Amino acid sequence: MSLLQQLGAFCGPVAPTLGGLLVAGLAGGPVHCGPMCGGFVLGQVSDRMARLPGDRLCEAARLRGALLLPYHTGRIVTYAALGAAAGALWGHAGLDALAGPLLLLASLLFASQAAARVRPGLLPALPTAPAGWTRALARVAQRVPGGLPLGLLLGLLPCGLLYAALTAAAATGDAARGALAMVAFGLGTLPSLFAVGLAGHLAGRRWRTGINRIAPALLLANAVLLFFVAMQRIASVI
Repeated sequence: MSLLQQLGAFCGPVAPTLGGLLVAGLAGGPVHCGPMCGGFVLGQVSDRMARLPGDRLCEAARLRGALLLPYHTGRIVTYAALGAAAGALWGHAGLDALAGPLLLLASLLFASQAAARVRPGLLPALPTAPAGWTRALARVAQRVPGGLPLGLLLGLLPCGLLYAALTAAAATGDAARGALAMVAFGLGTLPSLFAVGLAGHLAGRRWRTGINRIAPALLLANAVLLFFVAMQRIASVI
């Protein structure tokens, strides 16, 4: 069997989940990740530009500095580790037969995110991590140098979108597939944070205004996709 065939066989059972989480990241990035992590992104970009000698300031250097690839790599590595842990724990507990209901829960969580964009307060908000945890992360982040270490740390910032993605990743019942699912989610969040780094908060806000109109539809489409995948998994067990 060729490498491509092996990869297809590996991804086949979770391909809809991977696609759904990629779309979830794309939809949620501008309206959630941008406002939440934009300050960290702009702070790093400003610091990088300030450290560059005048004779090295050019458009290419600005673009390289604004992309913050080490930082985003760190975030995605943390997401992958969380997804691997969620998938492994679910699989180790022998709960594969409950993957369908877990995907159904993920579908409902994404639907609630969509509803919150259309009518805030329509559904109860997802529980958040204790405020002390978020404050502790913020304090540590102030002492961590930018780049990979900061990305690794801030991948732990809690949010409803991350909870929903991890729920879908856990349903894979496998560490490698769970990690791959969260990598797809992390990649989906990149465009919005790249935009903030390249063009600043003003452009990010303008883009967010436009994307706000379609983000609920994308999140709802993702919820519907996961719902049908959940129904298929449940039907295969019955």
